[in-house]
Amino acid sequence: MIFINREKEMKFLKEAKELSKKKLFTLAVWGPRRIGKTRLLLEFMDTRDLYLFVNKNKTSRSLLEEFQNTLKEKNMLSELEELKNWETFFKVIFERFKGTIVFDEFQNFMYVEPSVFGILQKFIDMYEHTSGLLIIFCGSLIGLMKKTFSKKEPLYGRIKRKLRIKPLDFQNVCKMCKHLNIDFENCVKLYAIFGGYPKYYVSIEDEGLEGKSFDEIMERFFFRENAVLEDEVQTILSLEFGKRRGVYYDILSAIANGCRRIGEIASYMRKKQTSITRHLRELVKEFEYIEYETQAVGNKRLLKISHPLINFWMKFFHKNLSLYIKRDEEFLRKVKRSINDYIGKRFEIICRELLPTLLPITFTRIGKQWGKIPSAPVGKNVYEIDIVALNENTKEILFAECKWKSRVNAKKVVKELAEKARYVEWFNEQRKENYAVFAKNFSKRIDKFEDKKVYCFDLKDLEKMLKRRY
Repeated sequence: MIFINREKEMKFLKEAKELSKKKLFTLAVWGPRRIGKTRLLLEFMDTRDLYLFVNKNKTSRSLLEEFQNTLKEKNMLSELEELKNWETFFKVIFERFKGTIVFDEFQNFMYVEPSVFGILQKFIDMYEHTSGLLIIFCGSLIGLMKKTFSKKEPLYGRIKRKLRIKPLDFQNVCKMCKHLNIDFENCVKLYAIFGGYPKYYVSIEDEGLEGKSFDEIMERFFFRENAVLEDEVQTILSLEFGKRRGVYYDILSAIANGCRRIGEIASYMRKKQTSITRHLRELVKEFEYIEYETQAVGNKRLLKISHPLINFWMKFFHKNLSLYIKRDEEFLRKVKRSINDYIGKRFEIICRELLPTLLPITFTRIGKQWGKIPSAPVGKNVYEIDIVALNENTKEILFAECKWKSRVNAKKVVKELAEKARYVEWFNEQRKENYAVFAKNFSKRIDKFEDKKVYCFDLKDLEKMLKRRY
């Protein structure tokens, strides 16, 4: 698979490399699994640099022997020299090596040899003015990596910079899909499931699925016996959560199935709110698997799962795992029938991401909008708008709907949208309103509604725009 150039991240690493020429420079790199951290670092490194993977399934002695052999291959140790302990290993690194050294899955030293953190603290302090050495500590377990460099730990304050690797945006995923000979509509569908996690697109290539349809890829990845990703989410979460994973799983399942307030989640789990507040806080702040979605206008918030594949898995498979494992035919048919509606909701995310590049208007805030309709009967007293974008300086506001459908009548959609827009309280008398409709394609487009500008975008429009950019 081609390397999708992470220009900002690569620039960040090159700056750190340049700074290391003057004095020792230390950098922490982290992000969720499958995000492409290792690939990024390997693309950045040259043949003279050192890459060391901290395997938590090895004993301290075994890992030290592996690293010793690596140093001998790099001619940093003679054939007769032996590393008796970790202190000797780091003394060799700090005194004999010039270049970049990467410790991948660095947090695993907590399981293999916790004394390494204190040893490193000492050597970083002792050799602070050593030039030509860049040390990169890389890790996947977000909570554990944060803890490793927290105030109570030996390495607190010893990191010069931190780099959080985030998922690729939709534009870069399109580049990967183009390389895989996957058309634009199927790219949208795959992004709805996998988001910007490169590993899953690499898996398409690994499985020889280039040019195949979304349905064929999903069959191989999830539905058939021994599916490629049938254990993926459970493996990731068990590594993150350890023995406490049951409560975290239930919270994620509740959110994926529509419970987006703490009271709703507690009710879904049949627990008191106070019994899950700590777990919710950890999922937001430590593990970063859930986040708050705030109204475009207003300050109300709803919880959502930030990792697309975890959201998909929890929505369709987790609560019916027995049926999934036995590949119950009726269950699988039901899931397959529901996926298109699921993609429709994820389509909003893509539209929101692309919106700033599509319009001649600059927006200072973009988000979703929901609220209550005054005096409406229960059951009909709630409205929701897919996208609301606004500019506080010019008082321009745009209301948009995203329809994962064909032959959409834009006039009908905008008429309904304008009705909901009345309930959005924001510079009511002064604002300049605009509308937008996203769809697979249209049966009827419009560019005006009651003297207000209307923008219509179908998949072909989005594809053309992205092709111009890459």
